[in-house]
Amino acid sequence: MQKQIGCFFYDIFQGLGVEPITAKYLNILTLLLLSIILIYIIDRIIRAILRALSARIAKQTKSPFDDLLLANKVPRNVAHILPLIIGLNLLPIIFIDFGFIEIPVRKILQVLFIVLTLWIVRSVLHTLEDYFKTLPRLKDKPIDSYIQVFMIFAWITGIIAAIAVFSSVSIWKFITGFGAASAIILLIFKDTILGFVASIQVSINDMVRIGDWITFEKYGADGDVIEINLATVKVQNFDNTIITIPTYAMISDSFKNWRGMTNSDGRRIKRHLMIKQSSIKFLTNEDIERLKSVQLISDYLEQMNSKISKYNMQNNADKTQLLNGRNLTNIGVFRKYIQTYLENHSAINKDMLLMARQLQPTTQGIPLEIYAFSKDKRWENYEYVMSDLFDHFLASVPYFDLEIFELPNSSAFK
Repeated sequence: MQKQIGCFFYDIFQGLGVEPITAKYLNILTLLLLSIILIYIIDRIIRAILRALSARIAKQTKSPFDDLLLANKVPRNVAHILPLIIGLNLLPIIFIDFGFIEIPVRKILQVLFIVLTLWIVRSVLHTLEDYFKTLPRLKDKPIDSYIQVFMIFAWITGIIAAIAVFSSVSIWKFITGFGAASAIILLIFKDTILGFVASIQVSINDMVRIGDWITFEKYGADGDVIEINLATVKVQNFDNTIITIPTYAMISDSFKNWRGMTNSDGRRIKRHLMIKQSSIKFLTNEDIERLKSVQLISDYLEQMNSKISKYNMQNNADKTQLLNGRNLTNIGVFRKYIQTYLENHSAINKDMLLMARQLQPTTQGIPLEIYAFSKDKRWENYEYVMSDLFDHFLASVPYFDLEIFELPNSSAFK
């Protein structure tokens, strides 16, 4: 039957008086042309059927997965399988008198079949990638890295299979010989392997997610993570520049992830005022009476003055010298004022740690540190709250007969 179909046009051309050799060439060209037309028509029909069927199923289901299959052209790629199989089966009929041509053409079609398979795998993997990104629990995971790894393995397998087809060597023998070159492969794909291992460690240890704000001084990154790939992590800085960081750098180097802050109830304010040491003194009764007009600390001064007076009387302290007995200091009262001010400020989270503390003296003065948490964690609002607080504290310093230390400038020497 196969021989009769293959010689059908040959008999017709011979009946028309065409020479045998010419009739053979005309026969193969006619069969080839008709086969191409037939395969094209079948391909168009199958593609139309699969597309219409997929679109109908997508409309009837609520899951976005089938819509993503359509968007990534999976049905269209699958539609090419049957026409390609038909083409392979038609080769013995087309090249019935030219077996030496059939062999290379068959190998080319087999390689095309491998490429088509890879194309379908690629479409399915991209569909899975898009689908996983729609799931809330996987939205911040490095899905791109895993998809790229699967694609690398798929392409390596496809290339090995294609070479095995062209060389007519069994694929298992080829893989066995290919193993001897594993050292070269490891060298070529060193960054890919490092990136793959790093992406797994980053995901398992939950070190960084898409959407996290990270600071990586070594690479000049200070912004939000927008993409995690097999080889790189993309960070969009706050000036909208894009920084790419090698994925393996996330586990080999140190970086700061601000996720803990964004997930907490406040953003830390930690800044100090440098108080000039020579301005610190004991408060006299006149100083205390003057500071009682400051509403935030009037009750505190009243209570502390009463306690100190009682203590000094009980211990017969000679108050002709302020150094004797217990005394209030201007820096201590100022520290209490800061503490009370923070406790009454509407932008400060009172449920988190809040204090004004004195740090170890330095050659520039005594640091008076404010440690609190802003309720608003947004950068611009946080900076506004912190600036507003320190504007007030800096302006308050002279009321307590204190001075802020600063290095002298040219006008000071004049």
